[in-house]
Amino acid sequence: MKESTVIPLRIGVVIYPGFDELDAVAPYEVLRKAAQAGAPVDVRLVALEKGPTTGSQGMTVIATDALDPAASGTAPLFDWLIVAGGSWGARSPVGAWGEIARGDLPRALAAHAARGTAFGSVCTGAMLLSAAGLLRGRPAVTHHIALAALAAEGAELVDARVVDDGDRITAGGVTSGLDLALWFAERYWGKALAAQLADAMEYTRVGHVWQRERGRPTV
Repeated sequence: MKESTVIPLRIGVVIYPGFDELDAVAPYEVLRKAAQAGAPVDVRLVALEKGPTTGSQGMTVIATDALDPAASGTAPLFDWLIVAGGSWGARSPVGAWGEIARGDLPRALAAHAARGTAFGSVCTGAMLLSAAGLLRGRPAVTHHIALAALAAEGAELVDARVVDDGDRITAGGVTSGLDLALWFAERYWGKALAAQLADAMEYTRVGHVWQRERGRPTV
C-alpha cells in the first residue's frame, strides 16, 4: 500500500527594491520555523527577477524565484504570495510607490491571481495588491498612513491587526507581519503550533484577526 504524500503549501514572500525588510523577514522566518516544526509548507523569497534585492534599510537578500514568468521562462506556482510593503509614504521611485507607478509588479501579481494564487500583504504591500485590482470591494487593512488611499481605491477598511477574507489576508503596519504569519500557522496547522512558534520567538500576539464568516475577533 502506497503512503500518502502531503503536498506542502507553497508560499512566496514578494520583495522588490526598497521593500521594508521586516515586512518580508518576519513572515518568512515564522513560516520557515513552522516548516522546521513539521508543517507542510515551502516558503521562498520571490521578486520580478531572481537575484539580490536591497530593502529600504540597506539589507540585501536573494530572491530565489522569479515572480514574472517572462523573467525566467517558466511560471512558478504558488498557493499564496505575501507582498511586503516599503517606502510608500515617501513617494519614492524605489519602493512600493515606484513599483505601482511602473506597473510591472502589479501586473505580475494580477497574472498570478488569474492562475488562482491567493494573496496576503504586510503594511503597504496592500497598496500593491490594490494596484493589481485584488482588493476592490474586499475587507482589508494596511499601515495607518495608507488607509485613506486604500479606501479610496475601493477596499472595505476593517479595524483589525489581520483581516482574513479567505483568499486575501492583509495585515497592518510593519510588525504585523509576525501576526499575519502566526495566523497562517493557526489557520492551516492549528492553534498549538501557532502558540509554539510564538513562544519560541518570545512574541506575544497583538490585536485581533477578523474573518468574514465570523465578522468578529478570533484572536
